[in-house]
Amino acid sequence: MQQNKDGVQSLYKQFGLFNLLLLLSVSSLSAGSFEDFKRTQNREFASYKDKRDAAFSNYLKAQWEEYNAKNSKPLYEKQKPKSTLKTVQKRVISVGPIIKIRIKKPKKTIKEPTIQQPKIQQPVEKKIIVKKESIIEKKPVVKKEIITLKKEKQKVQKQPEKVIITQKKDINLRFFGQDIGLDIDENFKSARFYPRSQEGISNYFNALAGSEYENTLNDILRIKKELNLNDWGVYLLLNTLSSALYYDSDEAKLFTWFFFNKLGYSVKVGLHAKHVVLMHYSDKIIYSTPRYTFNKKKYYVVSNYAKGSAGKVYTYKQEYPDATKALDLSLKTLPNFKKDLITKRVSFKEFGKEFHTTYKYDKNLIDFMATYPQADYETYFNAPMSDETYLSIANDIKNYIDGKKSSEGINFVLNFVQKAFKYKTDQQQFGREKVMFADETLYYDKSDCEDRAILFSYLIKELFGISVIGVKYKDHMATALYIPMKGDSVKAGRREFVIADPTYINANIGQSMPKYKNKIPESFIIVKR
Repeated sequence: MQQNKDGVQSLYKQFGLFNLLLLLSVSSLSAGSFEDFKRTQNREFASYKDKRDAAFSNYLKAQWEEYNAKNSKPLYEKQKPKSTLKTVQKRVISVGPIIKIRIKKPKKTIKEPTIQQPKIQQPVEKKIIVKKESIIEKKPVVKKEIITLKKEKQKVQKQPEKVIITQKKDINLRFFGQDIGLDIDENFKSARFYPRSQEGISNYFNALAGSEYENTLNDILRIKKELNLNDWGVYLLLNTLSSALYYDSDEAKLFTWFFFNKLGYSVKVGLHAKHVVLMHYSDKIIYSTPRYTFNKKKYYVVSNYAKGSAGKVYTYKQEYPDATKALDLSLKTLPNFKKDLITKRVSFKEFGKEFHTTYKYDKNLIDFMATYPQADYETYFNAPMSDETYLSIANDIKNYIDGKKSSEGINFVLNFVQKAFKYKTDQQQFGREKVMFADETLYYDKSDCEDRAILFSYLIKELFGISVIGVKYKDHMATALYIPMKGDSVKAGRREFVIADPTYINANIGQSMPKYKNKIPESFIIVKR
């Protein structure tokens, strides 16, 4: 122990404190990792496969500038009420035609991702040829064989539908219940963000630009298609992959940046306190998220959603050549994950009679939706609901309201959304603002005004085919319907819409909360039919 102590003192005298710290930091690298780093540095001089990379590499070496972050505005200027109002229930005026709900069947059921097995199917094709010959010869003995072959063919054809993607790949991951595999170049693992500066970002880019990245890029595109991923799904896919490849979160961000650029998205990286800041261009506002402006285009630090400012960053002005796509958070169709269906039952009473509905929700889909940053309201109001969930609820509602007048049926759906779920603001439930998709409102036991408005508008649109809009106030969200009924209303464009408030307990169509009766809404959300 004394000998070690003397040795350390000798080092202090010979090299000084600074050199000792430098020596310790270098020695912490294994010999293998140091060799990897040298290979990474040497790859800078390799020829680029993509001619765009040479030009972009020069951009990265040019003088960077400092930019200040701005936080995008919150969804509400005022906090939403911590509790909701309740009024005395009255029967709605019975008007309109008799209801006969027609529930639309799903346009196309997307099968769970499968792999083809041509080697298994080939023998069947040969047997089918034999079958044709036997039919010509009309041999009765072979007819039995034909039946057997038909059964074998059916059995083989059905088999691929049950096989999940399990190709032998360099890396296999679990992604929202789905097994996925990708080819990975070994050089990815040796690419390093070193030094932790502008030069280190350039070094990392050159390392990946000189690698065999095309196979990984093709796998990303394949999985995107098979799982029907939107832009947010691709973002999560790249995050999952990069986190599996790198322990260092900065290197994981650089990996994501590289591949997003290769996919044609406008994405930038910058430096803040020697750490990487990843910024995505979006032409729509992402609320409560730090943003930077370059050439009049807004770039959002999505990883800092609801976490405060990302601070000043040093970065480049130029975009990666031909990478101009914005990150689009709209969810026009649902991802095609492996189903994890769980049953839930909700109920409420209307004039002493209990109504209940039992439905299934997909937990993998719920987990995916829970990751969303705060997108614009159009994204949530126009997203679809999962078929399994909607069909169960729609059939139960149909059985209850068929034969009633239209006003009674619509009002029943309004009362269902008002009373089947408890009220709780996002701040109380999540500690931040979180708008829910319709599936999420059905999953959680508690929800607030915009969540109910989204669910109600979807059910009304699908069940009755009538026009509906979201009605946003500074601290509240309601809906309004384009129907020929009297009551409180709002004018959107040239049309008059009758208020229907899914948060005002026991209220009928045409009843606004007293607080909003004479207030002009801040904005309207168009719900596409």
